[in-house]
Amino acid sequence: MRQTQLFTRTRREAPKDEVAKNAELLIRAGFIYKEMAGAYAYLPLGLRVLNKIVGIIREEMNALGGQEVLLTALQNRQVWETTNRWSDEVVNNWFKTKLKNGAEVGLAFTHEEALTNLMRDYIRSFRDLPAAVYQFQTKFRNEERAKSGIMRGREFLMKDLYSFNVDEITHQAFYDRAKQAYLRVFDRVGLGGETYLTFASGGSFSKYSHEFQTVSEAGEDLIYVHEAKRIAVNKEVLNDEVLANLGLKREELVEKKSVEVGNIFTLGTRFSEPLGLSYKDAAGVSKPVFMGSYGIGPGRVMGTIVETHTDDKGIVWPESVAPFAVHLLALFDEAGAVKAAADTLYENLTKQGIEVLYDDRDVGAGEKFGDADLIGIPKRYVLSAKTLQKGEIEIKDRATGVVTMKALSDL
Repeated sequence: MRQTQLFTRTRREAPKDEVAKNAELLIRAGFIYKEMAGAYAYLPLGLRVLNKIVGIIREEMNALGGQEVLLTALQNRQVWETTNRWSDEVVNNWFKTKLKNGAEVGLAFTHEEALTNLMRDYIRSFRDLPAAVYQFQTKFRNEERAKSGIMRGREFLMKDLYSFNVDEITHQAFYDRAKQAYLRVFDRVGLGGETYLTFASGGSFSKYSHEFQTVSEAGEDLIYVHEAKRIAVNKEVLNDEVLANLGLKREELVEKKSVEVGNIFTLGTRFSEPLGLSYKDAAGVSKPVFMGSYGIGPGRVMGTIVETHTDDKGIVWPESVAPFAVHLLALFDEAGAVKAAADTLYENLTKQGIEVLYDDRDVGAGEKFGDADLIGIPKRYVLSAKTLQKGEIEIKDRATGVVTMKALSDL
């Protein structure tokens, strides 16, 4: 991508009503556009990052045996009434609307009901199990407040996977594999060092659910971390019984603020029983399907990366999710030699399959350097009249600030 062809621009300031650091930097750097509180559009740079996060998650879900689908955002009232989750008194963040014929529908805030109802057409026998189905789907939640940028929205992308098993034993085997898949996701996107498997409230069918909490001052949760064991306990379940059950001592735990970037939990038969999702075992006996749910918000992950990977100049993207691998800056000379050399280098790098953002704008060096720091691409290549005369290019690592010189011929 040439920056002269990129329709977006960097900004000196974010909207005055924006208080979240992730949104401020992403808006200023031209990654997202704020439509309204809790609703953001992803611009070309931002969509590249989001798609890379989605790609990593997809690879790990496929490795688990997940099958990808795309369910509808519009939800059938009757299905949700079956599980008693249609009422606003039970679920207070629905977005609902009416069709022309007067029928009321909802915009999904999650998809347990919809997928459980769908799977009735495809699961009849124990031979149809196990199954794991996931999607990347826009969710809608009528949040009372939306002040955390893309980490808490009223409209947002969610990866939700649902597992279907014959019993709790086979469910638990999949659940344990899902834990490890989630840890790999957060490691691959650059959050591994700051993210902890966290024990939280489990609901009706399990003593615990598991959250994946990333330590950040922007977080709304409090967790108690055991550094050596790489686990944590959410404040909501921290008590002597839980500590004893997990083999932890209170004095070994450190309190930290954190952002929940993912969660997995056992559903059991909470949805399969009321919606009639059952299978017949080898003896022909009908039994309810045993389910689990596994969620990650790619946008929330992106926002958390920004919250935890910045300096006083801008964003510092991990290589795995950066919009481009290289930011090529050409500091033009009057003779045009630098532009010609930079054009050639850009074409050659692109032919090699290297993702390059080429700053070919006719602006000053200070503006180019400032924008490059703000945008945060991992490697910066700077070509100037001085370096060109030596047949070299300056390479700067965005994370470390280390500068090296390299022969142009080596590129």
